[in-house]
Amino acid sequence: MSYLSLSCFNFRNIQNGTIDLSSREVYFVGENGQGKSNLLECLYYVAYGNSFRTHNDGELITAGEKETNFRAIYKDNRDHVSTVSVYLQDGKKKIEKNAKTIHDRKELVNTIPTVLFCHDDLDFASGSPERRRFFVDQSLSMYDNSYIDVSRQFKKILKTRNIILKEKKNSLIDVVDAQFVESAIEIMKRRKTTILSFNRVFTPLYAEISGIDNVKIDYVPSWKKETIDDAFNALVEKRTIDFQYGMSMSGPHRDNIKFMRNGCSFVPTASTGQRRLLSLLLRAAQAKFFTEISGKKPVLLMDDVLLELDPDKRAKFSNLLPEYDQLFCTFLPGEPYERYKKTTTRVYSLNQGTLSE
Repeated sequence: MSYLSLSCFNFRNIQNGTIDLSSREVYFVGENGQGKSNLLECLYYVAYGNSFRTHNDGELITAGEKETNFRAIYKDNRDHVSTVSVYLQDGKKKIEKNAKTIHDRKELVNTIPTVLFCHDDLDFASGSPERRRFFVDQSLSMYDNSYIDVSRQFKKILKTRNIILKEKKNSLIDVVDAQFVESAIEIMKRRKTTILSFNRVFTPLYAEISGIDNVKIDYVPSWKKETIDDAFNALVEKRTIDFQYGMSMSGPHRDNIKFMRNGCSFVPTASTGQRRLLSLLLRAAQAKFFTEISGKKPVLLMDDVLLELDPDKRAKFSNLLPEYDQLFCTFLPGEPYERYKKTTTRVYSLNQGTLSE
């Protein structure tokens, strides 16, 4: 899968028009605030139906305008040319694939498999457990979109259970808990299986780039019970606490995911550079893992992430990029992007949303 062109109308500060993307590598070069990340955001939105920078679609509309639309033309893995179009107006969103309306964002997953590298990925190393759960769930959903339904079902049951706990509706709790446990056990099983497989890609990759071996992801589920009956009984024992707090105090929404090395937690003693590299290589491993599972190569979006690596690690990482169908990178003007580009690489300069090749 690869993009052929991107057409934007009233998207942030990007000049209206069509951008030729028909190269395997495309670089966007410009000072901060000129629109480089906006272009990657637009490509990401086409792939997933939402932004990686905001939950408010209104922020995507050019200041002073009332609507935006953008369209990508791309080749699928059979070299068929297809389109995805997005229309945002008055708080409403419409997405079309080949002129047919998509009613669920799940239908977009695997249309243009995309892996994003950005500054906020540092949260996967240093942020909350919620961010690490997000990363694992995203990695799982990329190759198995049935997990999206599993996750949605669990969140729906969790919401219902929390209402029951808050309103002290004791008579309903048994029925909901049976559903809650069944859904939760399925999520736990899939997360555990995914993390075990993911480590076979991530651990050697991190060792090769950083020189630090045996770093792995450790899944620490909220429940130690792995069968439905055992988990249900354990949940019943904790009901008093759940009713006291008016919320579910255990379950997959409380799972923890840690980085370990030789039996010890790795992140607390890691340097800022090691944490940054950790987050960067998580994304590289995500792309490689997806290819090994699905047999497909993703599109890579890299938003100024090489800048924070020292020259030696930057060179190693560039030489060990995961396989991709297409690569988009953003650079500041002073960065040595000439070292990375190939004869076919398309390079755009960006100034106040206007592109020049």
